[in-house]
Amino acid sequence: MPWISLVVAGLFEVAWALALKASHGFSRPLPTLVFVVTLAASMGLLAYAVKHLPLGSAYAIWVGIGTLGTVALGVVWFHEPMNLLRLASVLLILAGIIGLKLG
Repeated sequence: MPWISLVVAGLFEVAWALALKASHGFSRPLPTLVFVVTLAASMGLLAYAVKHLPLGSAYAIWVGIGTLGTVALGVVWFHEPMNLLRLASVLLILAGIIGLKLG
């Protein structure tokens, strides 16, 4: 259950990062509310996960999931640039997540 909680926490991290951008500096009420709710959910699930998993690995995996999801959705939804160096960097983060899970 801690690993599932950690993955869901990472997905909520993606949600709050996207809501943060959509809130335009907290000037839009609905995205701001989504930000607060998803941030709380992400932190709560992360807190549960670190009670049962090594802190360093759990935190790195949480951040990695958030980074991968935010970069991918930033490219798709916000038309952020993707070049070879950026793609290689994202793949290295993914390799690190897999390595932490397996190690």
